Amino acid sequence: MNIYKEIYKTIKSFDKIVIARHLGVDPDAMASSLALKQIILNTFPNKKVYAVGVPTSRFKYMGTLDKINDEIAKDALLIVLDTPDKRRVDIENIDNFKSSIKIDHHPFVEKFCDIEYFNEDASSTCEIILDMIYNTKLILDKRSAELLFQGIVSDTNRFTTINTSYKTFDLVHRLIKDTNINFTSLYDNLYMRPMSEIRLQGYISQNLIVTENGLAYIKLTNDIIKELGVDSASAGNMINNFNYIDEVIVWAFISEDVKNNIIKVTMRSRGPIINTIASKHNGGGHERASGARVTTFEEVDILLDELDNVCKEYRSVKNENN
Repeated sequence: MNIYKEIYKTIKSFDKIVIARHLGVDPDAMASSLALKQIILNTFPNKKVYAVGVPTSRFKYMGTLDKINDEIAKDALLIVLDTPDKRRVDIENIDNFKSSIKIDHHPFVEKFCDIEYFNEDASSTCEIILDMIYNTKLILDKRSAELLFQGIVSDTNRFTTINTSYKTFDLVHRLIKDTNINFTSLYDNLYMRPMSEIRLQGYISQNLIVTENGLAYIKLTNDIIKELGVDSASAGNMINNFNYIDEVIVWAFISEDVKNNIIKVTMRSRGPIINTIASKHNGGGHERASGARVTTFEEVDILLDELDNVCKEYRSVKNENN
């Protein structure tokens, strides 16, 4: 594809490259950042490449992130991955970079980079990176292949999401064939959980509130999070485990994060479009997989009312069509 060649030429033209991704990192964002860093170094060993962002112990098995100073930005290329809008990029002074590229698979929100490529049909940003490798002279190594596989598996929920396509399988098949990665072992780090999170999952199952319109939700205050011995990100990490509940079409996990003075809302849907609601509350994402960050439980209640109304409208239309 021409856009891939344009991205490749731009990467080739810079000696210093910084790779960033969205706030509240997930496996696709982390894996694509660390993999792209190594892939660029494989291809251009003399470049300085940095993968940045706030680290998280949950994904430390993927690798370590870099720290940079403001001086680096002046003559560096910034590559933003897995992030549709500027305010969600996990880096400061984004406008100080000499040039910028965005690669993403979310619905378009805004243009904020010099070169932009987004593909809503792709299952993940890792899938796009893999496709770009096979359409340019970028060099794939075994460790980067493992990371890209983990990112794709995570964002497709083990190849079950709507954006999983024949192309996803074609690319993964080629990746496994070319690098001979032990892909079954890569599920261990992705899905291994401490007992505290298993107990949290049990707590959510027992206390999930389900409305008559098919919205399920739970509010996890800081006291509950501390009592269960987990952190504020734990509930969001297990939201896909609640995908197949017959009475539920939209579900939301609300977690208080006192350290950062925010309340995290992770949302999923098996029908209604929910990212428009997320975008009204300092968030966004895919049509049926989104997140938001609010500051008060009063705003949480407003958000939940909006989700419940969307569920009601969705069921009403579905009943009319049946």
